[in-house]
Amino acid sequence: MRLITALTGMALSILLISGGSPAAAADAPKIAVVNLQTVLETSVAGKAAQAQLKSQRDKLEADMKQKGTELQELEKRLQREAMVMSKETREEKEREFRIKASDFQALQKKYRGDLQDLERKLMGQLQKDISELVSEIGKKEGYLLVLSSIGVLYSQPATDITGRLIQELNAKSGKKAGP
Repeated sequence: MRLITALTGMALSILLISGGSPAAAADAPKIAVVNLQTVLETSVAGKAAQAQLKSQRDKLEADMKQKGTELQELEKRLQREAMVMSKETREEKEREFRIKASDFQALQKKYRGDLQDLERKLMGQLQKDISELVSEIGKKEGYLLVLSSIGVLYSQPATDITGRLIQELNAKSGKKAGP
């Protein structure tokens, strides 16, 4: 009997806190979460951005590997032939090697910057598309707040709109890619 009284008291307290009526619970603010990592990994646009980044990275790495190999060969040749060269020739070859090594480092830095710029551009566009779609979904569904799941310690699966966002993003990507 005490248990029933305590539960009834708790139920009444919750009703009073929520506005006094069961209808007020239906008007409670709606909050949703989105797992952006999942969107990036599984959406058509996210996969396309990742593929483009990987392709560019692989191309630049192959170019750097080739130039690095050439630089190592030049260094080995310089070390092998240093004893038979005149002092002036050796100094000239060492200067050429230092210039090429410096150029290699500058190119490496440029490639890193180019990759970062491409990533910023691709992810910026993807983020813009995601933000627009989240706003649309939020307005249509009456969400007060849509949060990234990063930093959210717990949410009910019903509040996760990641799947819906991926579907709409894929549909939008399909329209962009179409004729």
